[in-house]
Amino acid sequence: MKVSIPTENGLLAAKYSKQATPDQQYKGHPIISFPVNIQDVPTDAKSLAFAFFDHDAIPVGGFTWIHWIAANLPADTTVIPENASQTGAVPMVQGNNSTAGGYTGETDLKVTQHYVGPYPPDQDHDYTFRLYALDTKLDVQPGYWLNNFFKAIDGHVLATAETVVVGKK
Repeated sequence: MKVSIPTENGLLAAKYSKQATPDQQYKGHPIISFPVNIQDVPTDAKSLAFAFFDHDAIPVGGFTWIHWIAANLPADTTVIPENASQTGAVPMVQGNNSTAGGYTGETDLKVTQHYVGPYPPDQDHDYTFRLYALDTKLDVQPGYWLNNFFKAIDGHVLATAETVVVGKK
C-alpha cells in the first residue's frame, strides 16, 4: 500500500498550514485539508483509516500534536480530495484533534473534529500521515480520541503506509 501528499518545493503547501491566507482559515486555524493519493490497498480491506500528527511538537508542548484522524473511509478510496475534512467529499468519521484536548480551550467542532493544519512555532516540523487498511469498519462516533482509535484498530490492520511532509515555520 502506498500513500502520498503533494508538496510544493518539498513543503506542505501554504494553504494547508500556518501560511494560509485569512480566507483559508477559520478562527485563526488553517482548516483546508490537503489532498491524499492512495494506491495498492489490499483487496480484502473493508475500510481505511488514518492519523496525521506531529512528533516534533513534543519539545514545544510536551506531546505529539494530532492534526487529523479519520476512520471508516471506503476501502476503494484512491483520492481524498482537498478540503474533504470540511466538505465530506469522502465519507469518514472524524475524531478529535489536539485542539479538543483542553490545551487550547477551543470547543468549536468545525475545528476540534476536523483537519487543523500545521502551525509549527519554533522551526520546520515533520508531519506524519499514516494510513491503515482494515478488515472491518470501526465502531467509532464523531469526536473519538486517538487512544480509542488505536484500541479499535488493534487486530484489524491488514496494511499500513505512511508519508512525511514538512510544514514550514
